[in-house]
Amino acid sequence: MTNDKLTEIFESMNSLHVVVVGDVMLDNYWWGHVDRISPEAPVPVVAITNRESRLGGAANVALNCIALGARVTLASVVGADMDGDNLIQLATAAGIDTELVMKSSLRPTTTKVRILSRNQQMMRIDDEITEELFTEEEHPFIDNVLRYLQRVKPDVLIFEDYNKGVLKENVIKHITAHCREIGITTVVDPKKKNFLSYKDVTIFKPNLKEIREGLHQDIEEVNEAELQEADNTLRQTLSHQITFITLSEKGVYYNSGAAAAIIPSHRRNIADVSGAGDTVVATAALVYSATRDVALMAGISNIAGGIVCESAGVVAIDKSKLMSECARLLP
Repeated sequence: MTNDKLTEIFESMNSLHVVVVGDVMLDNYWWGHVDRISPEAPVPVVAITNRESRLGGAANVALNCIALGARVTLASVVGADMDGDNLIQLATAAGIDTELVMKSSLRPTTTKVRILSRNQQMMRIDDEITEELFTEEEHPFIDNVLRYLQRVKPDVLIFEDYNKGVLKENVIKHITAHCREIGITTVVDPKKKNFLSYKDVTIFKPNLKEIREGLHQDIEEVNEAELQEADNTLRQTLSHQITFITLSEKGVYYNSGAAAAIIPSHRRNIADVSGAGDTVVATAALVYSATRDVALMAGISNIAGGIVCESAGVVAIDKSKLMSECARLLP
């Protein structure tokens, strides 16, 4: 692909407005060193030397959209607590609009504390409630999002589901229907619990594990015939437009109804796959919104996912590096 064409595509992302709806979390990293075993129990004592908080879940998808140049609004529910305040402050500092992030006294902000020593994770502590939104939370959240969509009319809405309770079936149903009514592209990164609730969306982007679990379908060989069968099953239930499946080290598969293909992954020095799915769905949403080209969407997203896997920890995509890699790898 020519540099001029790539430049046109990537510059057009700067004019896009994305709304990311889903489960946000605060990823806390505590680094330290281990010099001894506790006298109280046979466990290492970690002396903490550094702490850092990062945006996780749907907030990391929003961060990737920001990194690609889009205007981003985040819609979620956090606790009325210090972690919720911290998450909102981090998002705002990153340039993410948080007016649709609702505080609730009925649940804490989802947090993950990772304790590390010598680049090895010693322990992870999760603080969360995964029950679906209560009625007192659900109705105002839906109303706020629908009013915003009607007033602002963004280009694309991403559902980022981590099974933490924000994306319950009624929330999905109302937002999807409103997006369809006013012409907003919808992109879904699903999880098992609500897997078959995302009816009539534009792009449905599961990974291979989610396909197997969500459809209760064994895919023994990753080939077009097996994936076509999975696509047929999905379409019978969801009636969506585009299937986009990430296949880990085997690449990605897309099916628009008119065309389908597997795009192999490119050779990379993999350091950490964490957050790669967030990068892929953000890239797919923006490329498709900018071009309406499904094959190009799949190709660029495939490259983006590989790039972030070369970095340790969850990182957002580097737009300039993605452009240069696309110029090198895309036909």
